[in-house]
Amino acid sequence: MNPADYQLVIIGGGPAGLTAGIYAARARLKAVLLENGAVAGQVLTTDWVDNYPGFPDGISGFELIDRMTAQAARFGLETRQAQVTGLDIALPIKKVHLESGETITSRALIIATGARPNQLGVPGEKELTGKGVSYCATCDGPFYRDQEIAVVGGGDTAVQEAEHLTKFASRVTVVHRRAQLRATQIIQEKAFANPKIHFLWNTQVKGIEGTAGVQRLHLQTNDGQEGSLAVTGVFVLIGTTPNNDFLPLEQLGSDKHGFVLTDGEMRTKIPGIMAAGDIRSKNVRQIVNGAGEGAVAVLAAVDYLNDFE
Repeated sequence: MNPADYQLVIIGGGPAGLTAGIYAARARLKAVLLENGAVAGQVLTTDWVDNYPGFPDGISGFELIDRMTAQAARFGLETRQAQVTGLDIALPIKKVHLESGETITSRALIIATGARPNQLGVPGEKELTGKGVSYCATCDGPFYRDQEIAVVGGGDTAVQEAEHLTKFASRVTVVHRRAQLRATQIIQEKAFANPKIHFLWNTQVKGIEGTAGVQRLHLQTNDGQEGSLAVTGVFVLIGTTPNNDFLPLEQLGSDKHGFVLTDGEMRTKIPGIMAAGDIRSKNVRQIVNGAGEGAVAVLAAVDYLNDFE
């Protein structure tokens, strides 16, 4: 068997991938981290991170990733900007195909490509992301104490997060495009019983308006009537899409939404391939557990490589 280019290839440069890179470099593995574009992941869409341990005054998403990147570089991690277009994983030596036409080989892989929140695609959403537009109630809810905010969506996550946001906001308006929620009955009952939660039915957000931050939503009912809702924040909770375009999911194993299945040690059903962070099938997607999973994935990779050799 020809030797592989690397012992470990890490695909993805968010908190999971960078933590994996730090652990791999400290373990003196011959490893490379591949990231499409700048190393970062979704963290750069977070203006301020208040719940990552070790930063009592909070830290910007940019600075947190910058520090993780510097830490990985201090241990000598090789990083490359490269678009992965496909994987061959049937044999012990895995092949990673790049958009440039290059193929690199590795004995082990960690997939940390993350996921992206589904967006509304309306005017103002992109411009005000991190300035009142959020996709994570757990991350950003505490910034809206005693303020009036909105949640867009009607599934389990949207309604549960609306309930969570009432711990901080004075009023939470759930904007839903249908006449009834899709959330399970017990979740609905709790929301309907909460005096801080109000509902706008058969209504869609057509725009998000504001200058330095969100000030109002431009709304339209399903029968064409237009109006506005004054809020200082809006949480868009209409689902998440995994970054899995190049992954051979039938071989790896995935849930019905396309997130990769793993065991508790981050191992997929293919020996030598681990997954960590938001690409995994799981309920909680936070920076801190993504980083932890990256560390666990490398330890699983080390065990596999020891057996391999």
